[in-house]
Amino acid sequence: MTDIDDDIDLKTLPDDELVEQMHDDLYDGMRDEIIEGTQILLDRGWNAEKVLNKGLVDGMTIVGIDFRDGILFVPEVLLAANAMKGGMAILKPLLAETGAKPVGRMVIGTVKGDIHDIGKNLVGMMMEGAGFEVFDIGINNPVENYLQALKEHDADILGMSALLTTTMPYMKVVVDTMIEQGIRDNYIILVGGAPLNEEFGKAVGADAYCGDAGVAVETALKLIGERNAVSA
Repeated sequence: MTDIDDDIDLKTLPDDELVEQMHDDLYDGMRDEIIEGTQILLDRGWNAEKVLNKGLVDGMTIVGIDFRDGILFVPEVLLAANAMKGGMAILKPLLAETGAKPVGRMVIGTVKGDIHDIGKNLVGMMMEGAGFEVFDIGINNPVENYLQALKEHDADILGMSALLTTTMPYMKVVVDTMIEQGIRDNYIILVGGAPLNEEFGKAVGADAYCGDAGVAVETALKLIGERNAVSA
């Protein structure tokens, strides 16, 4: 950011300009400014859901598009996501009080035998930025961990990640177990990781392969929207 930006007093900005500035600050990973902007909007009478959608989700959407298009890179997106979490820390208890529902609930984790998590973490942060509630169960997950978390958190989406070619096939173990238990169709299943591709995603029985975090968000929003339309 420029020196001029650093001197901006967020309290003096009208609502629309403050929201635009928050988008810029998210893009630049300015956590303290996002926390301040979030509190200012709340103090002005905005409800938590409006602050989330206009201030944070819309800003992270811009970050996601530029990440997808190669304008932003992983370190910058992680900074933006960290800034967003600063605002979310204020909003989460307020959203819980109002009973506001997330776009959807996602369980995400790296499969058994695989301890890589940077891509998984990025997807989780971007999904939160798009309004999803994300439950990250970490690395090296056997099928039991996934099934327990899906049930415990009443999830809509299962996200599985793998970076090793040797651990990729375990995704099919998870999907096949879900089929055996008759619960496969209860969930949207997304898979990702450097060695995967669309053909592999189909082969293991996933709903979609996601090449990066931006695609994961777009795909999740599309599929959850289709599912909600059918159930309605």
